[in-house]
Amino acid sequence: MQRSPQIDEIDKRIADLLVENGELSCAEIAARLGTLTERAVRYRKERLVRQGFIRISAISSPRALGYTVTADVFIVVEPGQVLTVARHLSTYEQVTYVACSMGETDVSIQVVARSNEELHFFVTETIGKVTGVLRTTTMIVPLVIKNVYDWQIPQSNCRSEPIS
Repeated sequence: MQRSPQIDEIDKRIADLLVENGELSCAEIAARLGTLTERAVRYRKERLVRQGFIRISAISSPRALGYTVTADVFIVVEPGQVLTVARHLSTYEQVTYVACSMGETDVSIQVVARSNEELHFFVTETIGKVTGVLRTTTMIVPLVIKNVYDWQIPQSNCRSEPIS
């Protein structure tokens, strides 16, 4: 059974503005919306955070720090070792994302590196030697069109009537 949306169009617009710029003040958001007071925006923003619909945080930029190579690495793991391997891989500073997957591979990670050589070494000499790893497939990601940090709440998740 699908849960009914707990946000309305105004909440979505507040969240969308914060996705664009997480540093916007409640006064700036109220001015851009033109329909709410700063206090009403603050209340709604705090509720969105408290209920887990949004999280406001700093996002590091690997590219700005010299990590110009990004790759997705898909890993086949020995049966019964998926969570152990996934948790272990999450400890490496070059790894920006770790997920358990279903299908041809068991674990999916994203790796950043300063060069193709550094990436190759990390995948073959570090990941490839982790206990439980059977095989890796690496795909270099030369261009990201849309990142998870740019994702906005879908309109279909908004209630038709305003939340008071």
